[in-house]
Amino acid sequence: MATLTIRNLPDRVRDRLRVRAAENGRSMEAEARMILEESLIEPGKVDLSWVEAIIEVGNEFGGIELDIPADAPAEVPDFTDL
Repeated sequence: MATLTIRNLPDRVRDRLRVRAAENGRSMEAEARMILEESLIEPGKVDLSWVEAIIEVGNEFGGIELDIPADAPAEVPDFTDL
């Protein structure tokens, strides 16, 4: 196993790491390791929970109607692999 030293880490980043580690029941070192592993080993994994929240708010208000431009692509992109 390798050792990594991170210098000049801003206090606000350290503080957020400390809070996140506590929320997940891990040490700061273990949390940093998990963040690195998840971001580098699973780079396609994207948190889209904010999209779900926006959809939920839209549904509460009855949805919205969008005008689709005539030159819009005919195919809808597939985002299921994200």
